[in-house]
Amino acid sequence: MKITYVEDLDGTDRDVTPENGNWRSRRIVLAKEGVGFSFHETILYAGTESDFWYANHIESVYCVGGEGELVNRETGEVHPIRDGMCYLLDGNEKHTVRAKTDLRMACVFNPPVTGREVHDENGVYPLITEEEPTPGA
Repeated sequence: MKITYVEDLDGTDRDVTPENGNWRSRRIVLAKEGVGFSFHETILYAGTESDFWYANHIESVYCVGGEGELVNRETGEVHPIRDGMCYLLDGNEKHTVRAKTDLRMACVFNPPVTGREVHDENGVYPLITEEEPTPGA
């Protein structure tokens, strides 16, 4: 069993903010934990707009606070984001998140991210893999 308090990740290599400062992601579970997914808490800041495209990952996102919009850039569909809304990017959809207020999101990635990924100019994370963890390590 592993217990993590999200505030304990503050200022570590698991606390990530992009250069544009639109969001902050604390990576709670990463590939090196060897459980087959990664889990993050991401805050998208009020008044920001962020483009993403996870060409190499499936992502599911659950909103636990705030208001915004999710735009499917492939279809033009716009969906309200609010507490209790979940979306699944099971087709690697290009999407935009517009935060009206701070959005607090719980995010799951498969395959899991390592924490070393950086979004490229298209919002894509490269596929980086971890070596299998040593049992009991």
